[in-house]
Amino acid sequence: MLLTVMHGAKFQGEDMNSPIRLCAIVARGRNDVIGREGDLPWRLRDDLRNFKAITKGCPMIMGRKTWESLPRRPLPGRPHLVLTRDWTYAAPGARVFSDFATSVATARAVAAQSEQREVFVIGGAALFDLAMADLDRLYLTEVDAAPEGDVHFSGFDEADWSETERQSFAASDDNEFAFSIRTLDRLTSPD
Repeated sequence: MLLTVMHGAKFQGEDMNSPIRLCAIVARGRNDVIGREGDLPWRLRDDLRNFKAITKGCPMIMGRKTWESLPRRPLPGRPHLVLTRDWTYAAPGARVFSDFATSVATARAVAAQSEQREVFVIGGAALFDLAMADLDRLYLTEVDAAPEGDVHFSGFDEADWSETERQSFAASDDNEFAFSIRTLDRLTSPD
């Protein structure tokens, strides 16, 4: 399926001096589950394609457990920033931080150097909670399932956001469940 989301490049009507957006990209079930035992609780090939297309070339900030859950470390074509409390943690192929604000500032600097307009928070749950107040955009996959899991997305106040795009996918051989991918922009600038 052709993606119509503008990403990883200059946005229409936006010059390269525009602020670099802090975005989150997350898939959640009807019960807010986003993970199970260090993995995704579903198989959605089209959502993985969407993740790859949207984040391509853009810096990604993630927690240590998310870094360790990646099938390949680092994922190709994206700068990786790992946030952890462990100052001695080694993440070959990634930059390691212990402060969220510093990781965001660094990610924005890296994005500016490569003329990207977005920086992504990709998980886990604690990092989504930490970043939520600062996010400009949310790429939210809503999965039509309520799987068991041990990691949850605590949510957000939808009244603060405007849906700018939605794509729906049926369950198929490639997608275990039906799902929608929504692009949500914050109505007012984060404080």
